[in-house]
Amino acid sequence: MRTVDAAGLPIGDDHPPRIMGVLNVSEESPYDPSVYDDPDEAAAYVDEELVGQGADIVDVGLESANKDFDVLSAEQELDRLQTAVETIERVEGDAVFSIETRYSEVADEALSQGFDMVNDVCGFADPEMPAVCEAHDVAVAKMASPPDLERPGAVEEVDNIYDALSLNGFTDKTIVDPAFGGWSEAKTLADDRETFDRLREFRGYGYPILVSINRKNFLRELAGRDTEEALPVSLAATAMAVERGAHVIRTHDVAETRDAALVGHEFTRERASDGRIEELDVTTVGEAERHVDRLAGDPSAGTSAVARAYEVEGLDDDDRGALADAGVTVTGSDPALVAGSAETLRAAGRALSGENGALGALAATLRAAGN
Repeated sequence: MRTVDAAGLPIGDDHPPRIMGVLNVSEESPYDPSVYDDPDEAAAYVDEELVGQGADIVDVGLESANKDFDVLSAEQELDRLQTAVETIERVEGDAVFSIETRYSEVADEALSQGFDMVNDVCGFADPEMPAVCEAHDVAVAKMASPPDLERPGAVEEVDNIYDALSLNGFTDKTIVDPAFGGWSEAKTLADDRETFDRLREFRGYGYPILVSINRKNFLRELAGRDTEEALPVSLAATAMAVERGAHVIRTHDVAETRDAALVGHEFTRERASDGRIEELDVTTVGEAERHVDRLAGDPSAGTSAVARAYEVEGLDDDDRGALADAGVTVTGSDPALVAGSAETLRAAGRALSGENGALGALAATLRAAGN
């Protein structure tokens, strides 16, 4: 996993999770507490509610990316840029300033006037965006999106996120964002839950991960909360996201999210790394397969990279012998410990599928090992 330098702020596994606070200078944006059109008021908000509460990055939006609103042109975004520039010039606190846009010309102008990084909500749908970011030598958050500047984030199947994030390549300072939220009518809350469940897979790119899950519908539905009551579920998910490998958390609730992210970071397991060796974060075959694909390895190797262990009651001596013959580790009395690689366990499950009793029940479990 590479470390990305965002205007002197290192982002990656070896550093604390970074908090990205949100400021909008767009009157159509739905979250009122973050919306300002006066630079002095906006700067005060940034100093008091974002930087003052622990934000490392301030993401400034020129328009709402809500699918229910008309998309602004690059010229219309540029008309709003001056308010954003005047705002960051008035901020007294220290933060990295990110411009949220989909247009390379807007990014170029913003970076020329003092912004430090880019948050591209269309994931390089503008093919000039990577070159602009490289020319300015800045970090860029790349959100999974179709190759269409009018459809930010509208990836309709989780498996398609990978191709979307690969659109027009990566810069050396890319941060990937798998795009949580209702960006299209076809995208469901179940899709967001699956994306969250598979978050570790996105580490397979080797770039830091940004997540924007603050008060999102897929979390609110779980607890039956409206937006105003959804902070607790957002914080629970934040800690989980960081533990699963997220590096930047975009949020409107800076102080609380910072604390939740630090809890997740504290209980993230150590990963061996010395510059030549990097321990991969793999818990499922799917996660392993993403790394295999990135490293151009044997596609079948994913099942050998994941191990599973089970405590099993009721195995007799014949059952133990059959498992051992299949290459599975069996130890202990009753219950016994049964363990092995996903590849070995799945093969054993198929070989023993006709058995009855405890061994038959175990065989059915082993056939799905590593999922």
